[in-house]
Amino acid sequence: MTGVFQKDIVDSLRCLVGQTVTIYTTSGGCSGSGFTGVLIYADDCVVKLISRIGTPPSCSLGSACCPPGPAPYRPYGCEPFVGLGSVTIIPIARIASFVQNAIG
Repeated sequence: MTGVFQKDIVDSLRCLVGQTVTIYTTSGGCSGSGFTGVLIYADDCVVKLISRIGTPPSCSLGSACCPPGPAPYRPYGCEPFVGLGSVTIIPIARIASFVQNAIG
């Protein structure tokens, strides 16, 4: 990737922080299908996408309404924390293209 093209990509992506984008890379396999997520960071080396948002705690009060123990002893609707989410980090040098939502 040439330096001018790389700078243009970075400048464009910095303007899209907080928006949903799909980034296609120059790699093969599943990653060739692109990565979709909310762009949270872009610098001259990498971009970061939140590609899966984690589950919130089921009770903002913590263990007060969700005591530990096996499921039969927990109150109805009190589910354990099951997902941390995921962040995708993509090197700028590997970006082939990106797609953004049309802005009205």
